[in-house]
Amino acid sequence: MAVYTEVSDTEIIAFVAQYDIGAVVSFKGIAEGVENSNYLLLTEREPYILTLYEKRVSADELPFFLGLMEHLAARGVPCPTPIHGRDGEAQRVLCGRPAAIISFLKGVWPRRIQPEHCTQLGAALAGLHLAGVDFDPRRRNALSTGGWRPLVEACRERADSVSPGLGATLDDELALLESDWPGDLPAGVIHADLFPDNVFFEGLRLTGLIDFYFACNDFFAYDIAVCMNAWCFERSGEFNVTKAHQLLSSYRRVRPFSDDELEALPLLARGAALRFLLTRLYDWLNRVDGALVKPKDPLEYLGKLRFHQGVSGPAAYGLT
Repeated sequence: MAVYTEVSDTEIIAFVAQYDIGAVVSFKGIAEGVENSNYLLLTEREPYILTLYEKRVSADELPFFLGLMEHLAARGVPCPTPIHGRDGEAQRVLCGRPAAIISFLKGVWPRRIQPEHCTQLGAALAGLHLAGVDFDPRRRNALSTGGWRPLVEACRERADSVSPGLGATLDDELALLESDWPGDLPAGVIHADLFPDNVFFEGLRLTGLIDFYFACNDFFAYDIAVCMNAWCFERSGEFNVTKAHQLLSSYRRVRPFSDDELEALPLLARGAALRFLLTRLYDWLNRVDGALVKPKDPLEYLGKLRFHQGVSGPAAYGLT
């Protein structure tokens, strides 16, 4: 979450008047994340999240995201749901941006990840995958192999200013992944961005999954690879095999892996590391003036990529 577009008192009061949620008491920007402008909105009744969709989120794709949250919530996945206005619509325009009000979930994201957090996450992720099986709308993953080359080309000229030799590393890794990427693994709706700040807990109990604006149809195992990159490395850069084992074992108890998924996991983990290295690098090189958000360090994911490049099989992740 972040704030790129500022909303005035007059604009927010007029916007909320289109809903039956009570009058505005307060609202403030949330300066975390990198994609959309988010505000904590408090009305006379309860808190909500107001989101203005920026950058990579198209207004044409919002019905997919909003409909998916409603679908998953109806099947027991702990996720927010869009609030519909008096006219029945959930999607609107505010300050020239597509916008929506979303229900508020209790809990906080974990700043210090414990193995039990990973256990809870694995089961929740598997539940999400199963719950999305009968969601009919489809959305391709715009940030899978087909979307990486344009990012490499956009960043190549200045990549070495961030780290010497980075441009060549990106070219070499992309060529390998484009050549070897799997073509037929179990697939369906995935979250695709389930970082710690998108998962809420009360203590060690998972209470919610948020920020579905990269959700798409892709391999289930790729979603696991994204989570492994986001949850199973220490701040020092060291890979924590115990956390990976907890994450993956918990997932498999709810939705078993196929042998093909297990064998593909190291390659998918490399792809997931490259995806976030590229988007972070692009944002690092193309900063938005005045945004209340600090671009995230792309080199964190260069280190993760290098770890996965040295992995010979799933045993390195605590699996057999």
